[in-house]
Amino acid sequence: MADYPTISEQVDDVESARTEGHRKMDWAREHMPILSAIQDEFEADQPFEGERIGMAMHVEAKTAVLVETLAEGGAEVAVTGCNPLSTHDDVSAALDEHPNISSYAKHGVDDDEYYAAIESVIAHEPTITVDDGMDLVAAIHEDYPELIDSIVGGAEETTTGVHRLRAMDDDGELKYPVFAVNDTPMKRLFDNVHGTGESSLANIAMTTNLSWAGKNVVVAGYGDCGRGVAKKASGQNANVIVTEVEPRRALEAHMEGYDVMPMAEAAEVGDVFLTTTGNRDVITQDHFEKMQDGVLLANAGHFDIEINLDQLSDLAVNEREARDGVREYEMDDGRRLNVLAEGRLVNLASPIALGHPVEVMDQSFGVQAACVRELVDNGDQYDAGVHDVPDELDVEIAEIKLEAEGVEYDDLTDEQAEYMDSWQHGT
Repeated sequence: MADYPTISEQVDDVESARTEGHRKMDWAREHMPILSAIQDEFEADQPFEGERIGMAMHVEAKTAVLVETLAEGGAEVAVTGCNPLSTHDDVSAALDEHPNISSYAKHGVDDDEYYAAIESVIAHEPTITVDDGMDLVAAIHEDYPELIDSIVGGAEETTTGVHRLRAMDDDGELKYPVFAVNDTPMKRLFDNVHGTGESSLANIAMTTNLSWAGKNVVVAGYGDCGRGVAKKASGQNANVIVTEVEPRRALEAHMEGYDVMPMAEAAEVGDVFLTTTGNRDVITQDHFEKMQDGVLLANAGHFDIEINLDQLSDLAVNEREARDGVREYEMDDGRRLNVLAEGRLVNLASPIALGHPVEVMDQSFGVQAACVRELVDNGDQYDAGVHDVPDELDVEIAEIKLEAEGVEYDDLTDEQAEYMDSWQHGT
């Protein structure tokens, strides 16, 4: 395995980096009541004593609170990034200071360094994996299958990772159980919809210093993330156009009042394009050739494959950095097309990106922590493959959040519960 150093060996002034990293983490923790409650439980019970948790995540302040929560529960944790541009080095260094945590995450790594860091995490021989995008699971299965028998299970954070896992499971290649955290209501309805919508639009606005009002915003894909982007863009007085390949989602977008059309048509009228599909080649040469001068191209999917940048670069006669995080491609007719964050996750990879709002990620990471606890407590009950998160775990996280917010709600009476569970009550 690769002998890739921890972040503490790579930053110039490790003490200053750790101080700044802890400052960021302290702010996040103040607004994460779910993980705070779970950490109190973990510190008291030490459920992960003897476990080794390997993680590939977006290593920034909110994620760091999850990492520390697991470590405070007794686990040895090794963590690295799941995107070359989303790591905050100061936060990574602060994590690496913890006696139970080794952090290999570093901002701006190339492909070789990225996978070397993943191998360094695997060198800890994890008994549990926590992934965002499935690169860690894939590397273990492809290169270190001898470790699989000692792995209790894993949890996957994001839509793209769950898609990859289900494809792997369908092929019979997934050899240990993994919870599809992305698919729980507490993840989809809040993280994907509100988190992606708010953070993507906020980062585009801050990176470009441009307004949304009156612009034609083309949202590629109308899944949970696309719904969130469309809703938030409409709320900022943009004109929203949706492109889709799934007829029911296209109809849903139409019934929500958005214009729905093929990307070939949208390319001619869009001012801002935001891809949310998780698929490749959503915007290609045919579309670039039709676009207006000055358009913005951004991606909110996990990988940098939705906008075909190789084709765009081939078309361009000149390229330059128009602003920090904005690369301008000049066409031979003088049109300029602007790509944000190198086509990577715009809410995490732009120069000023901070990811989803803290409160939203508290909910998602609360589910992650509960899944890790479930694997330790009941892992032998799950066969190899993708598993839905037990509903009672998702409900538990919602209850913690409501209590923290001071929100009260009703309970079913015994009679109501009996009625809902019975088939014998007719008209």
